[in-house]
Order: sequence, then structure tokens, then C-alpha cells
Amino acid sequence: MSHDLHESLRDNVRVLGDSLGRTIADDLGDSFVDKIEAIRGYAKRGRQGDQQARRELIEYLRRLPDRDLLPVTRAFNQFLNLANIAEQHYRARFRRVEDYKPGSQPVLGELLQRAQKAGNSPRKLVETLAGMRVELVLTAHPTEVIRRTLIQKYDAIDECLIAIEASIDYPEKASRVHGRLEELISQAWHTDEIRHERPTPVDEAKWGFAVIENSLWQAVPEFHRDLDSLLLETAGERLPLDAAPLRFASWMGGDRDGNPNVTAKVTREVLLLGRWMAADLYLRDLDQLKAELSMWKANSALRAEVGDEAEPYRVLLKRLTARVEATRDWAKACLDGRSYEGGPIIENRDQLYAPLLTCYRSLCDVGLHTIANGVLLDTLRRVAVFGVTLTKLDIRQEASRHAQVFEELTDFLELGHYREWDETQRQDFLLAELVSPRPLIPRRWECSTETREVIDTFRVIAREQREALGTYIISMAAQPSDVLAVALLMKEVGGDVRLPIAPLFETLDDLNHAGDVIDRLLALPGYRYLVGDSQEVMIGYSDSAKDAGQLAAAWAQYRAQESLVKVCEAHGVNLTLFHGRGGTVGRGGGPAHAAILSQPPGSVNGSLRVTEQGEMIRFKFGQPDIALRSMEIYACAVLEATLLPPPSPQPEWRDEMDRLSDIAHRGYVGVVRENPDFVPYFRAVTPEGALGRLPLGSRPTKRRQDGGVETLRAIPWIFAWTQTRLMLPAWLGSGDAFITRLEEEGGLERLREMRDSWPFFGTYLDMLEMLLAKGDVDITAYYEHRLVDEPALQALGKDLRERFVRLQNVLLHILDQQELLEETPLIRQAIEVRNPYIDPLHGLQAELLQRNRDADGAISPELSRALMVTMAGIAAGLRNTG
Repeated sequence: MSHDLHESLRDNVRVLGDSLGRTIADDLGDSFVDKIEAIRGYAKRGRQGDQQARRELIEYLRRLPDRDLLPVTRAFNQFLNLANIAEQHYRARFRRVEDYKPGSQPVLGELLQRAQKAGNSPRKLVETLAGMRVELVLTAHPTEVIRRTLIQKYDAIDECLIAIEASIDYPEKASRVHGRLEELISQAWHTDEIRHERPTPVDEAKWGFAVIENSLWQAVPEFHRDLDSLLLETAGERLPLDAAPLRFASWMGGDRDGNPNVTAKVTREVLLLGRWMAADLYLRDLDQLKAELSMWKANSALRAEVGDEAEPYRVLLKRLTARVEATRDWAKACLDGRSYEGGPIIENRDQLYAPLLTCYRSLCDVGLHTIANGVLLDTLRRVAVFGVTLTKLDIRQEASRHAQVFEELTDFLELGHYREWDETQRQDFLLAELVSPRPLIPRRWECSTETREVIDTFRVIAREQREALGTYIISMAAQPSDVLAVALLMKEVGGDVRLPIAPLFETLDDLNHAGDVIDRLLALPGYRYLVGDSQEVMIGYSDSAKDAGQLAAAWAQYRAQESLVKVCEAHGVNLTLFHGRGGTVGRGGGPAHAAILSQPPGSVNGSLRVTEQGEMIRFKFGQPDIALRSMEIYACAVLEATLLPPPSPQPEWRDEMDRLSDIAHRGYVGVVRENPDFVPYFRAVTPEGALGRLPLGSRPTKRRQDGGVETLRAIPWIFAWTQTRLMLPAWLGSGDAFITRLEEEGGLERLREMRDSWPFFGTYLDMLEMLLAKGDVDITAYYEHRLVDEPALQALGKDLRERFVRLQNVLLHILDQQELLEETPLIRQAIEVRNPYIDPLHGLQAELLQRNRDADGAISPELSRALMVTMAGIAAGLRNTG
């Protein structure tokens, strides 16, 4: 990265920061801005190692009058969001979406050449790309801290930055754009950044559709154009018309796991919204096509369809438009609860695709290739990717909810008690019912509301077009009967098994048994008859890390994937792995390219599903340029993992990982589960208690209201540790493992050899390095100083901070570096630039938490809001929150 590139990033941060300063001065006066500057000055000097300045910063913050706390937190939060916009803009401009070490930027063109050198024929490249099935599954995990209203303003600010760069030679234009920028920043400052109520699941789904409308609608055809020209260059042929290597699915409105707000009614509403939005977007495309396709030359097939018309393309497009308009009206009527009186609607992808294809073929047949491959081709590509629903909606439900249905049913029919049966009895019962022609569920069955809700969901599935839905995911799946239960419910309520059923293995125990469960499942002839030769399995990242610690979880996930690949090969079944990764490393996050290439060989065989969560959707797909690059990264990584898979680990590396993971697991559990002071310490030192009040997502923060760490959802668990900068879930236990190994003969050499030659281990260390760089034990110590007064808890805190520092030193030794992130200066710089703005928020947060506790949770609404703004600001500053 040359020096001047960083300059443009710095310039933009400065332009936005100055404008924010003027806005605040207009609102609250210059003397208030002086306070902000004083705080920033202390924080900056404190970061440069001036201990006195650190003390003065804290003193200054503690002396602030109550009325200043909210505006001060808002100012620093707003600045961090503006810094994110500048960085995002910079990444889009210089095509750096992900945080790679220099030189490892994947570029599709180079990859195609490498694959050819390795002996893949041009035909093989086209076939692999055309047959690739990568589904990016948008999920609304409660991490998107920023309101949609503000996101729209931030996008407009980004457009201003583009316009400013484009108007260097046009001073009048430049001053207009600067005026618009001031206006937008003023709008953002005068908008409440915290939602007053939680979003509903339907709000979350609308947010997902907005990402498609504002960004992906444009990025998808551009991505295909780039692929097209690359393939023409390397293989001499285009990507087939209906190929869609990347598609989008969604959990928003379909994920019921632990979220009572997602009901069958909500799922139905979200499906209708997708149909309505899709029709609306295609109508814009059709309007443009009608305007542009005014030609008269046509082939006999088109003539046969429209007769002897002067403008045959327009005639066909008008007919199609009428049907798409009818579809939009139908969806709107259903959403409003009205009956629909209009003409025939479009039910599936083919009905939309076929007329467009007729136009395309006709244009090609009469020699008008340039016109065929213009706007019309873009629309054909959109239909291939988005279908008539924009995304495929996944359904997720907990295994115990299906068991409850059969418990009530077997009791009602006096067949015994399903829950008391062993696995063999359950399987026998379910398999027998799967082939039985008579219905099992009585027509007028009085069941509990929970069971009724489960059955209603299957009714929604049964009524839907197959292509509108994705996969049925069973969380907390542990046995083959968990999968058979869902298959039977589909048959009973829907008439046939329509969706792929994916068990989700997420605890350490479940991951260790995943291969065995799928082996037993595929060995059941009745099941194989139903599902044919494909099986999807979901690997959970966040709960396994919370359960076992990061290192043990990562190794268990790797081994589970290996055993699933083996089992499915033995059964002759095509396996699709679905990775439930979060935005943070503690939840399997991190650069997608490195992550995909560090999976076991054979596990990414041209197909992959992966969740994209919360605010990461915005960072990766929120703007067309960045979305285009993100899609290219996924295509690259999956293509590379398929055609040039990583090496299998050496037997001695496996033994090494078994040992490391065992030591790390014991270290993690020893603290988190076995130390009686741990949960009280966690509750005292982090804002976990206040987090529940942040209206982030539609899902409750806890599975149950009492109990220890296991009752917490993985997201708040990680969010809380990130807020205090201890980042504990990402590293606890790893230090014990590495230190033990380094004390032994040959330990360091072995670890370095694994880092250099095994992508899985190298990526693990990179992630650890990034997290330790974002951590800051001085800040953690300050929280503790303000919030913890019991000696036992203070001793535990001191021990955890010492472990953090020891691990930092050990990691630097393994990496042979003087400081963290030596190889990735861009990330290091991004953290350094933000720290002086995050530090005051930490100081204020600890202060507000203490005041909140003193007042027994009854602080004023202004202070309560200020506390929420500190959480939002710290999350924005550190960028991967939960």
C-alpha cells in the first residue's frame, strides 16, 4: 500500500470530521465542541503512551455534567460511523473488501490461469463455474446496531465522496457537493441513532430486501458480465445464460429458533413481500426493455408468438408486463388481506424467463448480438439469480419443538409417549409412518398452541412454490430421528418432502458425533428413498465456540467436516455444507477467502452455503462496488477450493491439533464453567445486563432468564466481551495450549511448520492476531476498577488479563514478529485511527454502568440512551461486534 493511498483515506476522514464539528457547533455551540476536542486530545496523547493524559481523560469524563453525557457519546459515535464510511469508500475504490496480507488478494483472472496450468481444460473451467452453487444466506442477527434511516444517509454521504473526487476540475460542482455533504451530516446528527422499539422480523426482512434493491440488483449483472468476459478470454465461451454461481437466501422471517416473534403468519407475510418487491423491481427492468427493444427484425419463433407486428419485441414485453403487474397487485392484495380479482399472475421463474429468452434468441438469430447481450441479458441474469422471490427463505426450528408435536400426537392417539422412547423406537415409528398412506394427524385435533404453530409453519411450506423456499434447518439436532421427524411433518402437512432438511450440529459433543449421525441416517433405506442422493448439513460456529472455546471448536468443526465428507462419499451422496458463521471471529467470522480455503479438502465441492450476518451484510454487500468484489471473492475461493483444494493435514499435525485443542478446552472450561466467580465477574464487568435493553434484533437475548453462561445466546456473550475489549471468547484457552507446547522440545518448530504449510492453522493464527490487536487490557482494567469491588472477582480479572498478555507474547514468538499486525498495516492503521474516538466511549460506558447500578437500573432516559449509544459506538468502532 503506497503512502498516498492512505492519504486519500485520511483526507476523507478529515473532511467528514470537520463537517461534523461544524454541525455540532451550530447545534450546541463552540464551547461544547471545545469539550469534545479536549477529550479527543487527552485520548490521543493517552494512546501515545502519556499515562498522565489517560488519567486526565478519565477525570474529565467523570466531571462532565449529566446533560453533557448524551451529546458527548453521540459525537464520538457519529465520528466512528463517519470513519467507517471513509474506510468503506476507500476499500470500494481500491477493491479491498477483505483484510488480507499483501499479495494474497484473489483475482479471478489469475485463478483461471492457475487452474489451467494445473491441467484443468477450458471446458472444465466453464462447467465448474456454471455448475457452482454458492448460496449466501442473509441473516438478521441482532448485531446491526445502526438504524435503516441512518444507513440511507450514510450511503448518500458515500455518494458525495465519490462526487467530490469526480469534481476536482469543476469548482462550482464541487461546492454544490460539499453543501450536500454538510446537509447530510447535519441530518444524521439530528436523527436518533437508537431505535425506540425492537425491529419486528418483517422489518428485518424489509432491510434484507433493501440491500437487494439498492445494491445487489446492480451488482449481480455486473458480476456476470465480468465472468462472461473472463471466460471468453480464457476458455473462448460465455457463461451459460441460466448459470447462477451465486444466489441469495435469507433467514429473515424464517428463523424461529428461540424467537417466538417469528410465526407462520410472519413467514407467509415475508414470502409475499418478496414476491411484491421482485415484481416491482422487474417492472422497472421491463419498462426500460420496452423503451429500448424497438427493433422490427425477428425470428419465426417470435413471429409465431406475436403475429405479424411492426414491433414484435414490444408486443411480447407488454404482455409480460401485464402479468408482472398482476403479480404485484396480487401480492399487495394478499398482504392487505383483500381478495384478488385480477388476471393471471407469474407463479415461477420459468414464466418470467421464457418470454425474455424468446426475445434474446430472436435478436441473436437475426444478427443483433450487441443488442441481445445488453440490457436484456442483464435482466435474464437477474431472473436466473433472484427468481420471482428475490431470495429463497430458509426455515429454522429447534429439534425439541418437533419432538413435542409427536409427544402430544402419540399421547392423543394412545400409542405411548414419544419422548420416552429410545432412538430405535422413534426411528421405527417415524419410518413406518413415512411410507404409510393413511394420514397420522387427525383433522380436528385439539393440540397445544406451540404444536399448532409448528404445524401451521408446515402448512405455509406446503402452499408455497418450491423455488421460494431454501432449506429446513433443525437446530440442536443430535439424532437421525430429529431429521426423520421433520420429513414426516412435511409429508403429513404438505403431501411430500419438498425441502432439503439440514441438521445443525453446533455443540462440541454434536460436532464430534456429526459424521456418525449422518452415517446412520443415510443407512436408512426409507430415508434415502425420500431424499435421493443429496444431503445438506449445517455446521454451527458461535455456539460451539461458546461451549468449548475457540481453538477446540475450530478443530471440532474441521474434523466434523472431514468425517461428513467421508461418510457422504461412502454412501454416494452429494454433500452441501452450510457454514453458520458470524461476523466475529468468536463466531467463525473473518475473511471469507481465507476461511473457505482453510476448510478440509473435498468439503467445498463446487457447492457451499454460508450465512452473512447483521452488519457484515452492509460491509460486504451494502454498496454495488463492494458487493461486486465480495461476490468475486466467494466465486474465487469456491473455484479454488474445488479445482485446487488445500493439502490434507499431515498425521503429526493432527496429533498436534488434538493435543492443543485438548489443553485449550480444559483451560477454557476451567475458567468459564468451573470457576464459581466467573459468571458473577462477567455480569459485573461487562454491559451484559444492559444489553437486553438495546433494541437490536427481533430475537430475545437469552434462551432462558436465569442460570449461567449456557443460557446466554452466543451473540450477546461475544458482544459483551467486545465492549470491554477483553475479547475473551476468541482466545481463552489458546494461551495454555501454546505455552505448554513451547516449553517442550521441538514445539516451536512444529507450530511454525503448521502455520506455513497448513491453511487451516495459518488462518486460525491470523484471526487470533487480529483479535488480540483489537483487545486492550488497560481498558478492561478500567472497567474492573469502576465496576468490580469483590476481591475474589478482582483476582479473577487480574488472572484473565495476565493470560491475555502472555498469549500476546507467545503469539508474537510463534509468528516471529515484533508487534501484532506487522503484515497487515491497513487493519492496524484502521484500529489506531479509531482508538482515540473509542477510548472516551469506554470511559463513559463504565461511568454510566456504575451510575446505573447505583440507581438500581433507574437512571434517567437520557443517561440510559447515552449508555446504549456507547455500546453502538464501540461496536461501530471495532466493526465486528457479534
